[in-house]
Amino acid sequence: MATANVTKTDFYEVLQVTRTATDQELKSSYRKLAMQYHPDRNPDNPAAEEKFKECSEAYQILSDPEKRAAYDRYGHAAFQGGGPGAGGNPFAGGNAQDLGDIFGDLFGEMFNMGGGGRKSSRVQRGRDLRYDMTLEFEDAVFGKEKDITIRRSETCSDCKGSGAAAGKAPVTCTQCGGRGQLRMQQGFFSVARTCPQCQGAGTIVQDPCKTCAGQTTVQKEHTITVKVPAGVEQDTRIRYQGEGEAGKYGGPGGDLYVVLNVKPHKFFERDGDDLHCVMPISFPQAALGTELEIETLYGRETIKVPEGTQSGKSFKLRDKGVPHLNERGKGDLIVEVRVRTPSKLSKQQKDLLRQLEETMGVENTPHSSGLFDKMKDMFS
Repeated sequence: MATANVTKTDFYEVLQVTRTATDQELKSSYRKLAMQYHPDRNPDNPAAEEKFKECSEAYQILSDPEKRAAYDRYGHAAFQGGGPGAGGNPFAGGNAQDLGDIFGDLFGEMFNMGGGGRKSSRVQRGRDLRYDMTLEFEDAVFGKEKDITIRRSETCSDCKGSGAAAGKAPVTCTQCGGRGQLRMQQGFFSVARTCPQCQGAGTIVQDPCKTCAGQTTVQKEHTITVKVPAGVEQDTRIRYQGEGEAGKYGGPGGDLYVVLNVKPHKFFERDGDDLHCVMPISFPQAALGTELEIETLYGRETIKVPEGTQSGKSFKLRDKGVPHLNERGKGDLIVEVRVRTPSKLSKQQKDLLRQLEETMGVENTPHSSGLFDKMKDMFS
């Protein structure tokens, strides 16, 4: 039976690059195509699996300088029969290590397992810390500096964070040979995982530091000056970078977050950067008008209440509120006046009020037809 001649696609065309492509261009194009046609992303798709194998073979040849040179000169014949580049399994030897690195990257992106670099590290960032600070209302308005003391882990000064005893040094991990990773060959690609013996550090502490017991950090009290800016409010967080727990194995320190709890004021209520308060006034003051003196956070101010002022009327004192945080200007102070009705009256006061009622007429009395008509109109 005659054997059909199968013409293989040019490797450069397979990887969608030119014959002058750099190593980085080859790698980038291959990674893109490999992720596109990977069997795990294309289950039950034989065509995609075949394309994936074709791309992998093309990259394995072109990423090796010697094999690429042979391919450029002889084409596919270089790897058939007794050609100069022949060597059986195209994935054995050669650039198999680089191919494994690429697949490490691929699996990291596809399954969120992290990159496939040649060496992992157990460099650890320190934990963030929280400190709750209680402030008086005025301190939140005008700002304040206050020293606080926190307990945190700090890099051991005796071993300088190595975890090893004085005069000693960590030794190379025998299980991973100092790489921090163990590689497992699965078919034509390899998968890397963190070495369980050294936890990715590549080294092991045999003689631990007596001060930190090999933990690289110790617990200490630390004092820091917190600068509270003017205008902060409840639950404001102030971040101090690097003032949290110390990192391990060369990692950066965590952050300290100071969370503010502001005590309420006995007279003022805050709404954003505005302040609100209520001032009681008597009926004669509301009817005849008066001047009120009010104690603000910035000193005494006078409010002119015109005659005939109704209960609930508000007056605004500009720029007597809370400073805008990290900006110029302030909010306002809103003063609401409320007419206070006395609960007890003397006989003389009652007589005077009756006389006032008589002088004002009967249009506002409950028995007035005018008032009844107004109420009737309201509810009709």
